[in-house]
This record gives sequence, C-alpha cells and structure tokens, in this order.
Amino acid sequence: MNLTEQIKLALRAIRANILRTVLTLSIIMFGITALIGILTATEGIKTKMLSSFTEMGSNTFSVTNEGSVKKIGGPRRHRKSENPPITIQQANSFKKNFHYPAEVSVSNIANNIAIVKNESKKTNPNVKVIGIDENYLKVSGQNISEGRNFSKTEIESGSDVILLGRDVVAKIFNPYDTVIGRLVSIGSKKFKVAGILASKGASQIATDNQAMIPVQNARWSFPDNSNSYLLNIMVTNATELDMAIDEATGVLRGVRNLRVSDENDFDIAKSERLADQILDQMQYIKIATIVIGILTLIGAGIGLMNIMLVSVNERTREIGISKALGANKQTIRIQFLTEAIVICQIGGVLGIILGIAMGNMVGLFLDSGFIFPYVWVFGGWIFTFIVGLAAGIYPAIKAADLDPVEALRYE
Repeated sequence: MNLTEQIKLALRAIRANILRTVLTLSIIMFGITALIGILTATEGIKTKMLSSFTEMGSNTFSVTNEGSVKKIGGPRRHRKSENPPITIQQANSFKKNFHYPAEVSVSNIANNIAIVKNESKKTNPNVKVIGIDENYLKVSGQNISEGRNFSKTEIESGSDVILLGRDVVAKIFNPYDTVIGRLVSIGSKKFKVAGILASKGASQIATDNQAMIPVQNARWSFPDNSNSYLLNIMVTNATELDMAIDEATGVLRGVRNLRVSDENDFDIAKSERLADQILDQMQYIKIATIVIGILTLIGAGIGLMNIMLVSVNERTREIGISKALGANKQTIRIQFLTEAIVICQIGGVLGIILGIAMGNMVGLFLDSGFIFPYVWVFGGWIFTFIVGLAAGIYPAIKAADLDPVEALRYE
C-alpha cells in the first residue's frame, strides 16, 4: 500500500470520528496560531522599529548625560553619582568647537506635560515641548508636512514660533482650519505656528503629540526646566562615525573641563545601539511565545494519543479483518501513524495560515509591510509532524500487536 492510499485511509478514518478529530485538531491549530501569530507580529514590530531608527540615520549619534560616573570620595572609598547635566553653554561651546564635517543639533526637553491651547480648545496635559535649533529636524530624520522650519535668526533670537505635531493640531483646530500663522498658547505664552510636523504614526520616535520651539525661547519660557541638553551629530558617511565619536569625546571632555585621569561624565550612543537595546528585550517575548506554543502542542499531542487509543479499541474488529486479509504489522502501524500525522498536519497548516494573518494585522497597523516568517513556518510544520509521530507511535504499536483471532471476536 503506497503513501497516497495510506493518506486516503487516514482521511476516511478522520471523517468517521469527525467531532473528536476536530477538537484535537483545534488545539493544534490554536497552538500554532499563537506561536506563528506572535512571532510574525514581533517581526513586524522589529521591522518597523529598525525602519524608525534608520530614519534617524545610521550615520547619527547622540551625546547625553545619562548614566553615572564613578568618583573617588576618599583614599579607599568609591561612590557613584549622576553625571552632571550638559548645560546650554556647554552645548553651544561643543557646537562651536566641533570642527569635524558634520551637522550638530542642540535640543532640550523643556516640558513633558504641557497643555497647548487655541482659543477655547486645549490638549491634555501630556504634550512634550522640545527646544530645538535649526539642525534638529534634519539630524533627527523628521520632516515638515505644512509650513516651514525655524530660521537661524529665529533660533538665535528666541522668536515666539512653534512647530506642532499632528495629534496636537487635531485636538485644538477644526479639520479644515488654516493652521499656519495662527496663534496658540502654552501657559501664558503665545506662539505663532510656523509649521506642522509630518506624522510618524505608531513608530518608536513618534512626533505626533509634540510641540517644538526655538531652544533659546525654551530657556526663557520654561525657566524651571532643569533637563540636560542633548547633542545629536550626523556625519556625512556612516564609515566616519567612529572617528567623529572620538573627536566629539575629546571636544566635550575639554568643554566639561575633565582631567586626563577623569572618566567620561557623559554617554555617547549610536542610533542602532538604541534599537538593539529594545530588540534585546523583545527576545524574551519570543522565548516565552515559543515555550507556550510548545507546551500547547504537547498538550494537543497527548489529546491526539488518547483519541488514537480510543480509535484502536473502536476499530479492533476492522484491524482483525485487515490482518485476516493479509495485512502485516508494518501496514497497520503505518496506517495509524499516518492518521495521527495527517491530523497534526491539517491543524498545523490551518494554524500557520491563521497565525500569519493575525500577525500581519499588527504589521498592517504599524505599516511595516507583509511579513512571512519562513523559518518559523517551516519549524512549526516540522514540529507538528514530530508531535503527530510521537502521539501515534504507541497506538500504532498497540494496533499492530493485536491478535487477529481475538480482534475478529471483538464486539
């Protein structure tokens, strides 16, 4: 009996026990759906995240005061303290003295809980206000969808102009209002809208709920702001990044008056390093998903084995007739193994299709494109084959070992 006939017999047996088969097949299907769906969604999130950081540029790095620095507090005592903030004077001095061919941007988060108003309409107290210079949008990979960027004169003079994110505009203006040139207020301070930021949607560096003002104006409008200033540097070519970082380190050490023996009291991070840190955390999600999926499939395998054992008892007389007609042990074993594998494969294929569809729903929301996780699809298919094989071995052996005379007497 060839493989095609074995599969036909397996499908006939599946139809004869359709309810129990469907229940077991559903467990396998949902296990694979969860496994493939979450892994597909994770790949979509990863793709979108890498795209978002790529928009910032692989030739970009940032300088902050994040982290801590070890300082000597006596001959035998060591303590850790937060790095001192990068002041506006230090940031401007760095920008002036950094002569490497690169674009340098100085920015500062002036307020994380601002309320932006337009006449009687206002936002929730969750708008991030950032003080920026004329290079900020270019270096951070952001664009203006309407209006214009700040001029260098507006930056230096601290003019009362503002750039608004799409979410802010939607909350305080009507859909068909002319926004450019209108006045909005933050607290008691009024600003003229110079431009609207292009939407970043659901990306990691979304700007939709932000407002940007000249960095000098941010100092005057938010005098209580104690946040450190951020330096973003974009070199012409990614191959020059390490050399630019070395020079930036030397310039900033001089600006912050560090001695040769002092450690750096600032942090330099490449844009892809930030992405890598987040992606490392996502590995735990993958591991948890794989473990849950495997446990679900093992449970499905146990259920399938139970069904196959019941099937052996119900088909004892059928097995006796087959042996009487000349079927040997190997034929019986292959018949039951094929049946178990076919059930698992049907559940696996349905689960793969549902999993890819559900995972790509997340991709559709994130606009990350269609994801087909070839490795996990192949892995899921192989694993369902193994589960079917493992679940069918014992029932197949039990069926093959039945005595044909006793099997024919079975009622």
